[in-house]
Parts: sequence; structure tokens; C-alpha cells
Amino acid sequence: MVPRWARGPRWSTAFSTPCCGRTSPLLLLSRVLPILLLLLALLPGVAAHAEGVELTQLSTERQEEALVLNFGTRFELPRVVEDALLKGVPIYFAAEASLLRSRWYWRDARVARVSRNWRLAWQPLTRQYRVSTGGLHQSYASLPEALASLRGIAGWRLAEAKELEEDGKYYLEFSFRLDTSQLPRPMQIGLGSPQGWALGVERTLSLNADLTSKP
Repeated sequence: MVPRWARGPRWSTAFSTPCCGRTSPLLLLSRVLPILLLLLALLPGVAAHAEGVELTQLSTERQEEALVLNFGTRFELPRVVEDALLKGVPIYFAAEASLLRSRWYWRDARVARVSRNWRLAWQPLTRQYRVSTGGLHQSYASLPEALASLRGIAGWRLAEAKELEEDGKYYLEFSFRLDTSQLPRPMQIGLGSPQGWALGVERTLSLNADLTSKP
């Protein structure tokens, strides 16, 4: 018999496991909360659907010969866009509106579609901002004045009265954005989707029976 003092260490295959009972809600929250905070930090700004543009007015008005649209926006140029403007890159804005008639038996009919484009440029020789739209040009002494001229339209002719059905159910699709497709091609390739250039807002507006906008 081998003496007890000469025997090697005795190893046991038994092991213990922590209790696998129900996880405490506080413990679960402490594990999940850091992940949620990290995800929130990676998300864009709160107004992601609007990307820095506030739609202050959007309404329709039925006149004797046509349906007209009024809209207004509030925004400022992001620093990266203003820097490009001051370096000689023209900045373009586009507004689009479509009037559609609902149809239960087929796809909704597009009754009318209108668009308006603005070109904003810095002129270093005169140190003025020039806004061009529809063949018209106007110069402004400051950037706020120039932006104010393209932030909205009153009485924009949307559809002719003869195109409208008295018993039709209509709605409006509207968008206003900084149009990066008009930038120089090398800039478009290098842009990707950087923060600051995705400036715009979209809205769908249901119309009343008299084709005025619903409150």
C-alpha cells in the first residue's frame, strides 16, 4: 500500500454553477443601458426626417382659375456647405410638389407636378450673394438675405381649375432640399453622405373637399 504522504494530489471533477434563476431587472438594465447609449450616440440628430429644415408653412388655396400652394421653411446653411459656397461652389435648392387624387380601384392619379430650383452663388468681386431662379437673378449683401429669398413661395400655381374634380379626394406630396445632384461631379463622387449636405424636408398633406389643406 502506498503511504498517504506519497500519494499525489486528489482532483475532484465536481464543480459548482451559479444559480440560474430569474435575472434581476436592475442587473439586466445595467447590461443593456451602455449599449443603448452607444447606439444613441451614433444616431444622427433628432430631426432626422427633416435634416435641419423646419417647415413653417404648407397650405393650399383654391382660386378661381387654379389651385395655388404656399410654403415656408426655416434653416441655416451648415458650416461645411457655407465653406464650399465661399470657395466658389454654387449651391442649389429644389422644391417639388405633386397633387394626387385617391382612387380605390387603381393606383392614385397624379394630377399635377411642379418644381422650382434656386442657384445660390458667392461673388467675390462684388462681395455679394447671387440667387438665380427661373431666369431671374438677384444679388444680396448678406447670406441671411439671400437665404430668405429662397425659403418659401406664396401663390405657387399648382394645378389648373379644369384639372380638378369636384368630388375627388386629393392629397399633396411636398419636398424641399439642398440638391447635391447639381454639384460638380468630382464633389458628388467624394461626398457620399457626409453630415451637413443632406439638408431637406418632406411632407404629405391631406386636402379638404374644397382643396384647402386640413388643419
